[in-house]
Amino acid sequence: MDHENLDSLPPFPDDVPTILLDRLSLTKLLRYDSDEYRKFCRACENIGFFYLDLRNEGQGDSILSDADELFKISEQLFALDFEEKSKYDHSKKRSYYGYKPLGAGQVDEKGNLDSVEFYNIAKDDLFGIMEPLPQPDIIQNNRYKLKTFVTNAHAIVRLVLDLLNEHLQLPPSTLANMHCIDQHSGDQIRMTRSPPQPMNDGVPRLAGHTDFGSITVLFNRLGGLQVLPPGPDAEWKWVKPLPGHCIINLGDSLVKFTNGLLRSNIHRVISSPGEQARSTRYSLVYFSRPEDNVLLKRLEGSAVIPPLPEGVVEEDVSSKDWVIRRALANRTNLHDKVNMESALGTEKISRRIKV
Repeated sequence: MDHENLDSLPPFPDDVPTILLDRLSLTKLLRYDSDEYRKFCRACENIGFFYLDLRNEGQGDSILSDADELFKISEQLFALDFEEKSKYDHSKKRSYYGYKPLGAGQVDEKGNLDSVEFYNIAKDDLFGIMEPLPQPDIIQNNRYKLKTFVTNAHAIVRLVLDLLNEHLQLPPSTLANMHCIDQHSGDQIRMTRSPPQPMNDGVPRLAGHTDFGSITVLFNRLGGLQVLPPGPDAEWKWVKPLPGHCIINLGDSLVKFTNGLLRSNIHRVISSPGEQARSTRYSLVYFSRPEDNVLLKRLEGSAVIPPLPEGVVEEDVSSKDWVIRRALANRTNLHDKVNMESALGTEKISRRIKV
């Protein structure tokens, strides 16, 4: 697929149920525009997803350019022989970094397997915070571009965290200080590839889930992402990719920090709709997570965050343990029998309707 000529991609169909996410402007949020800020706060509480328009802003234009470069790199990465890619599958070492092949994860109780391959690159590796992992040449030779992408993506994450910090009336930099770029964390780049596949009786490419960390920054060109709005009778709706935009969504840690005030919404990946199903789908993600030793508990110091119900005692789970538990729970090569319940995060909270 030629990412330099996006007009050659099949159009997203206009006859599928599509969710109407808020479109927010990076330029306006950086200016702390009051109307844009209110839309931002509403989106983070109601659905936990929004589009971020990156155009006409220096920082935004830079990360769009970064993304274009990394899409090209990912095509070369996934074009490697399976035997070569498999050298970088580190799951048996209790690591979610490196390569995950097609069909390595279970997506439902029936035993159906995923149909997405991806490659995870640790922020800590790129910034020299951890012992470097072996990487294929296409990654080693482009470490500078990967690091630049992380730097620009993390700047967007920092803006989102600072806006949420203000919304929650927390002491200054409370959230930012748990997400420092130069400290150990599970932050990562994920490159994904989904080969052409027709609709398969409702079997998702990736099962419905909430994200494991704090902020997700997603770039894609073809449809495939679906969101399940809150409520008992809701149905899956498509998220239409928009040129010049990334998709931002909140993860589990922000739900835990705010006792459910902020939403980490359930989403999944299925085959692209309409004519797009005939094309290979690539996506590029930056996952931001709290530092490894941060406990995922309700934060103190806010009059906005609701109190815990009387008698409720939160579990002592660190960000690192939470991510590893969730990331590897459905790997068929690690378990005699996959327990799908053990892979769950804040999905039950995500189903609630806010009143």
